[in-house]
Amino acid sequence: MRRAVLLTALAVALTACAPSVPGSSGSSGSPGAQAPASADRLTIGTTADVVNYNPLVGNSRTDSWVTDLMYPKLTQMDATGKRIPYLATEWSYSEDGRTATAKLRDDMKWSDGKPVTASDVVFSVTAVQKEKFGVVAGLITALDEAEAVSPTEVRFKLSRPDGTFLDNVGFWLPVVPEHVFSKVPSVQKFANDKDWVSAGPFKLTKVERGQRYIMDRVDDFGPGKPTVKQVVFRVFPDVNTEVLALRNGEIDMIGNVLPPATATELKSDAAVKLQEIPSLGWAHLQYNTKRKPLDDVRVRQALAHAVDYEAIRNIALKGFAKSSNSSVLTPSLPQWTDQASKEYAFDPEQSKKLLAEAGQTNLRLGMIYDQADPNIARWAPMVRDAAKKAGITIELQGLERNTYLDKTTKRDFDIYAGSWAVMDNPPANLGLAFKSGGFINYAQVEDPKLDDLIDQAQRALTQEEAKPPIQEAARMIHDQVYDNVLYVETFNVAHSAKWTGFQPMPSELLSILNPLSLAAAKPAG
Repeated sequence: MRRAVLLTALAVALTACAPSVPGSSGSSGSPGAQAPASADRLTIGTTADVVNYNPLVGNSRTDSWVTDLMYPKLTQMDATGKRIPYLATEWSYSEDGRTATAKLRDDMKWSDGKPVTASDVVFSVTAVQKEKFGVVAGLITALDEAEAVSPTEVRFKLSRPDGTFLDNVGFWLPVVPEHVFSKVPSVQKFANDKDWVSAGPFKLTKVERGQRYIMDRVDDFGPGKPTVKQVVFRVFPDVNTEVLALRNGEIDMIGNVLPPATATELKSDAAVKLQEIPSLGWAHLQYNTKRKPLDDVRVRQALAHAVDYEAIRNIALKGFAKSSNSSVLTPSLPQWTDQASKEYAFDPEQSKKLLAEAGQTNLRLGMIYDQADPNIARWAPMVRDAAKKAGITIELQGLERNTYLDKTTKRDFDIYAGSWAVMDNPPANLGLAFKSGGFINYAQVEDPKLDDLIDQAQRALTQEEAKPPIQEAARMIHDQVYDNVLYVETFNVAHSAKWTGFQPMPSELLSILNPLSLAAAKPAG
């Protein structure tokens, strides 16, 4: 990651080399020379090209930002993480929880004129189920069969009651056109890199790899005609160059979330507006419960008391982070939060006492982290230094990302430092992360009582039913230190003060780049 501030000469040189969008102010003028914002074009900076145009397998932020504007999902999300209608107008479960139904709007069309129907939804979810790929496959394990009851109604038959199913399939599954994707031997391997047939508020019309992606407004978009005529994603080498382009008026928004230091600098710039976006994930430390002495809860609790959480949030994150009270039910999802949860106090003496009770002296452990993650690279030494005060030696192991991921997947670590990007549905997410054999159960937790509580929450068909067992599960995770939650980051997204109307949603993937937000964006004044 580059430093927060580049040398002026280098920044100017990089901007001069960056492509200019026709009609933009270019890189020559001062902010005072900028033209007023126009509904003709909204230009967004990104630091990566589209890797995959197939929305079912896309794997980069830019992939998601572009394809989310092209392929509808059943639901969107409001500022609190609650599901709201999009392609689906309503959804429900049968009384026994073995059938889920979604009713669709009837005014959405693919760009070739064909209607978006229940058959497209059935095809999309069935393709993922059969080929078993992407995050959706791990979230729809209860699905037996999907069928189109009518052009505007989908019925999902489930092998067991699963109150997480509609939330999961609604939010995570992009709907693709059956009449296009069904012609290929493998949906997973379909590149979908030309002649796009889409059904979003904008359609992709031109690609200049390494430079820009141009998307034009869909005038007859069912949920409502977007205000802006064209959205352009411009590719920059780094966030610092994006910041200079925003200040120069070359772009209207930075898609990437800002590093905390950069956000602090931009706060005083009247030409720039910052939107604060709560994360749907959290930063954490996990202890490998299958390695001695980390199999002893007293050792894990000692480690939890050896972290200076407030210092990490205030110094490493510049205050752009909130406490989660050491709970996996974060303040970003207030409808699930357990107000009774309390953060582990930074108390080296308590750590020493717990280690003595566990018969541990001169405890030495390794901690792996992704050295390219700027936030974790800042606070990893703080974790090490705070632990020293409790007599614990932590050896930092900053790794290249692929090596880090390989060790994580193999559970080859003492302490894992990382973060979850999106944990939007506690009953589903805690199953993946903490149930025995869970796909992302990196701490290798095996706790039958915890498994049972998560199962109860997943079987519940309403949030009211799911909340008691999932809160009890979260208390167990807290007390047993199956996860040590450090903070929930507050992301900052920057855009020109000349624009307004954005609809923020939680998570850096949605932020103000979600379809509803970009369709509503308009020049201020």
